[in-house]
Amino acid sequence: MEQPEGLICGVDEAGRGPLAGPVVAAAVILDPARPIAGIDDSKKLSANRREFLAGEIRRRSLAWGLGEASVEEIDRLNILQASLLAMSRAVLELAARFGRLPERVLVDGNRCPDVACPVVAVVGGDARFVAIAAASILAKTARDATMRELDTRHPEYGFARHMGYPTAGHLAALREFGPSPQHRRSFSPVARLVHR
Repeated sequence: MEQPEGLICGVDEAGRGPLAGPVVAAAVILDPARPIAGIDDSKKLSANRREFLAGEIRRRSLAWGLGEASVEEIDRLNILQASLLAMSRAVLELAARFGRLPERVLVDGNRCPDVACPVVAVVGGDARFVAIAAASILAKTARDATMRELDTRHPEYGFARHMGYPTAGHLAALREFGPSPQHRRSFSPVARLVHR
């Protein structure tokens, strides 16, 4: 994977597809003097490996930040705009921790969030740039932790098992119990139940 020189920030999000919970983004500036072995696109890693690497990234990167957009924001803005908002918030948190904005932001995908520094969208960026892959790991582990916490409040839906994705079990629980406050009412499987 590539690691450009300079204060380059990788950004990625987790949670665009689920029917419930927030969308979470992370921003990471890796330290070239402290490389972390094994970083890859979060979808290619086991849950245990992601958790281990997330700890290493938080400890050994130059700076990192998280941002999220709530279920209410997803329903109001749409999932794309909410994802971009979460990315902007992640970069702002990174800058607050680091004391300055990065020189450039590399974002996984084909759309750029609104931030006050140069941004480049890279389709498939989590497989190409190590900083984006690191961000994908932080975003995924942070969102999974949120969904496990939501599972303790709404155990009937099984959020800790499927993380809000539309599995058969999740859809069956939705039909049985109806949507919770954590469900995205703008997503069609939920909207159908709200408006029936």
